[in-house]
Amino acid sequence: MIDALAKFVLGLPGWVALAFVFALPGLESSAFVGFVFPGEVALILGGVLAAQGAIPLWAVLAVGFLGAVIGDSVGYAVGHRYGRPILDATVGRLVKPDHVDRAERYLAERGGKAVFLGRFTAALRVMIPGMAGMAGLRYRVFLAYNVAGAAGWVTLSVLLGYIGGASWKHVAHLASRIGLGALAVLIVLAVLPLVWRRVRRASWLRRLAEHPLPRGLERRFPRSTRWLTQRLDPRVRSGLPATIAAVVLAAATWTFLGITQDVSAGEGLTRTDPGVHTWVLAHRTQALDTFFRLTTHLGSTIVLVPVLVVVAALLTRRRRTPVPAVAAFVVFGAAMLLHALVRQLVHRARPPMSDWIAPASGFSYPSGHTTQAWAAWGLLALFACVYGGRRLRPFAITAGLVIGVVVAASRVYLGVHWLTDVLGGATMSVALLALASLVWLLLAPSERPLDHLVEPLPTEDPAGERTRQGPQERHGPDPAAGL
Repeated sequence: MIDALAKFVLGLPGWVALAFVFALPGLESSAFVGFVFPGEVALILGGVLAAQGAIPLWAVLAVGFLGAVIGDSVGYAVGHRYGRPILDATVGRLVKPDHVDRAERYLAERGGKAVFLGRFTAALRVMIPGMAGMAGLRYRVFLAYNVAGAAGWVTLSVLLGYIGGASWKHVAHLASRIGLGALAVLIVLAVLPLVWRRVRRASWLRRLAEHPLPRGLERRFPRSTRWLTQRLDPRVRSGLPATIAAVVLAAATWTFLGITQDVSAGEGLTRTDPGVHTWVLAHRTQALDTFFRLTTHLGSTIVLVPVLVVVAALLTRRRRTPVPAVAAFVVFGAAMLLHALVRQLVHRARPPMSDWIAPASGFSYPSGHTTQAWAAWGLLALFACVYGGRRLRPFAITAGLVIGVVVAASRVYLGVHWLTDVLGGATMSVALLALASLVWLLLAPSERPLDHLVEPLPTEDPAGERTRQGPQERHGPDPAAGL
């Protein structure tokens, strides 16, 4: 059905096609058409028509944006007026009332993020506007996030169609995969806080300790059991946070060494390099050439060094600690030093120069731009996690990952690196970031910027009254506090 409708749309006159691009995103959440025909398909087809010269690109972006904003506003009004009766008559029969009330309270208080992020997933894009109206989210808040989400979603979908051109079916499939991936990420982000709240209370440790098997192991191996318990304690930096950093360090190091071994021996993962390179050459377009020529500079020292210097200087001055400046110098400097050392040891040749569409020099493995991008933007994300607010963290981590992936993809697309070159550079930088995090967790306990993650545990005083204790009260004085 979608193929037949798409062929029909691609054959429409320009102004009729623009009306279709306006109507479908508008009806997606207001009339629930999105359950049958996702709105991004209309936007992608509009981009294809713009690439063919049938309609202007700016017109597709404008009508698609207006349709998305107006349609979601209508969906908000329908949910505000009729949402609760509809819910009680359908899904509400299968869901507990307190769960529905809890969801409404969440959307009323923090629904702006759900409106923005839900825009990029087909299922949530249909339901979120009506749910936000039903929950009583203020319309000016809804409108602000609705406009921001619509701008990003419409631009991404239209440009995918414009770049993909005749391969719009593959682009639409890619867009649906992106939507499913975004939905999975949102589910994980919704579940993780619940899991983390349970973990940080350490109640699972108490229940585990009361089990007969751990008690028997504790009696038989007291020192080993005590050490393991301390490594899994989420209330102190040297516990679960340091254990996670150590696991990431070991995994990234092992992966980097494995890739390096394959590159040196010309076996294993390197056998996929020629096929990936050939596929990239066959799918180059003028728009992608321009995009990746620009984004690859996000991994160059000309951009990264000034950014790191400014951020480290501001944090050092504001926090009155040299840790940000030292971390920026050590991590980024170590990444550049290791890149130069490994490059000279491996001596790997680049792809044929006739395939390059960007300047490059030196040996190929590991990719310098990728190494620097993952080290620098990853370090900035760590700064945001340690010194920034709780709302900043997911956006900082997402931005760091997206920029790192885009820079790595640009080096492969521009023809100056093999796939394993960028994988090696990325894993090497991740290992450096994990090592820096582990060192900071173990050697810098006095700053304690992670204390707000620890939830005091309920205990009983001698009189039998329940009190709240923080980690210092439970563990006694910090032996490293004087460092």
